[in-house]
Amino acid sequence: MVRVPAVLRTPTHHVRRASRALARRPRARRRPAGVHLAPRPNPWSRALGLVAVVLLGAWLGLLVVGNVRVPVGPMNTTMTLRPSLTGGTKINVSPLGALQLDSHTAPVRLDVNIDQLDPERSQALVDHPERLSGLQDEVAQDIAHGTRDLALRSCVAVVTGATALGLAVYRRPRRALGAGGLALTLLAASGGTAAATWNPDSVLEPRFSGLLSSAPSLVGDARSIVTEFDIYQKELARLVTNVTKLYDATSTLPAYQPDPTTIRVLHVSDIHLNPASWKIIASLVEQYRVDVIVDSGDTMDHGSAAENGFLDPIEDLGAPYVWVRGNHDSMTTQRYLEKLKNVHVLDDGRARTVAGLRFAGIGDPQFTPDRTAQPGAGASQELAGARLASALRDQRAAGTPADVAVAHEPAAAREVDGEVPLVLAGHLHHDEMEVLEQGTRLRIEGSTGGSGLRAIEGKYPDPIETSILYFDRDSRRLQAWDEIELGGLGLTTAEVSRHLPEENHPGVTPPPTVTPTPTPSPSP
Repeated sequence: MVRVPAVLRTPTHHVRRASRALARRPRARRRPAGVHLAPRPNPWSRALGLVAVVLLGAWLGLLVVGNVRVPVGPMNTTMTLRPSLTGGTKINVSPLGALQLDSHTAPVRLDVNIDQLDPERSQALVDHPERLSGLQDEVAQDIAHGTRDLALRSCVAVVTGATALGLAVYRRPRRALGAGGLALTLLAASGGTAAATWNPDSVLEPRFSGLLSSAPSLVGDARSIVTEFDIYQKELARLVTNVTKLYDATSTLPAYQPDPTTIRVLHVSDIHLNPASWKIIASLVEQYRVDVIVDSGDTMDHGSAAENGFLDPIEDLGAPYVWVRGNHDSMTTQRYLEKLKNVHVLDDGRARTVAGLRFAGIGDPQFTPDRTAQPGAGASQELAGARLASALRDQRAAGTPADVAVAHEPAAAREVDGEVPLVLAGHLHHDEMEVLEQGTRLRIEGSTGGSGLRAIEGKYPDPIETSILYFDRDSRRLQAWDEIELGGLGLTTAEVSRHLPEENHPGVTPPPTVTPTPTPSPSP
């Protein structure tokens, strides 16, 4: 009898069980040759994609339904939120131009479009001027009401836009609702940032463009704004009542009524033989009733005698002309200007009293019309500035202190820190304002000639820059200044920005007058 091994005597039910287990095991699908599975998306890529969908959807929502129509005083306006890198508020007064305020810093900007005037409300203001006293409160209430409505509508707009776009892209309701929730969170964060950075004083320093670039003359001058803020408010209210006339005749604006206690200085620099500058300067002298023009140098390009005829229009600009030599101006240029009527040349620390202000200045120690950098340039500028500072100290000791110092290069101008309240310079072809360590304010003007022929060297033409400085006639201190920027060669844009020194904001106590550090007397 043959014995069968134990391993071969498997019970039948064990075989059936193994068969059923093999049947339940899923069969591996055979992948066609050349086909590879797509890798799972990177979590960072998915997050960036979601953010892009949220931002685009929110922007589309704001664009379509994110605006409200609000009556503000006698005007019908449309208020809108727009994505922005810098924030702020933009008021569009078509066809006159726009007014921009640095009201807040957030990724959203408030746009206010003045659509039209309501004839009945405008006529009511004209017939009852006593209502102007309450116009500010009325406008503030209208804007607050409109802002609340705009905030609610914007929330609905961004959530709807982001959710709809998320549903179209992902085709999953949960992902779409997540996009809407993220959009609402971003809008709430933006609103919180705007509220935290809200600057109610931004109305004091607006930027005007278009025909409204003449607006600073409508809202009073430095003294009215600083010391008589109620008058400033009335001027704004009067501007509102005149908007009807502006719509009828957009080329004319109400006449400027200069404050007799204010001295207006037009600061120009780096004209570089641009003949268009004289027409611009003459226009500003007339429009702003300028008392004196200060030119901080580089009026010429090569300083040759052949260029001297370019200077002749200075006699007919309508205001005294104070000038210092730049590195593109030669002594030939300086001697020619000294012979022109109404021109006051400053050099070697000499001082002149013009239009109630005492100016002292020094010419650039270097003559580099070819724009080459010469050895010892920095040291020569510091030496020139030291000479000017010494002259300022001597004038103060003699009882005739200067109110404004003028030099061409900022390196020389910085040397007079503590010797004078204000020093003017140029040379850099862009404007700056800086308070130096000992309290002297340094004002650097841009190129009033748009850098002359250099305007065509770069990708974009340089703008034409100048400024109006407002001085109190009694204290002879700077009260405010308007930065004026015109489009460069071939451009037709205009922008005016009103600025106040920090000490001149309403409610701020002015700092003490700059007191120079006394120098020890030499030993006998």
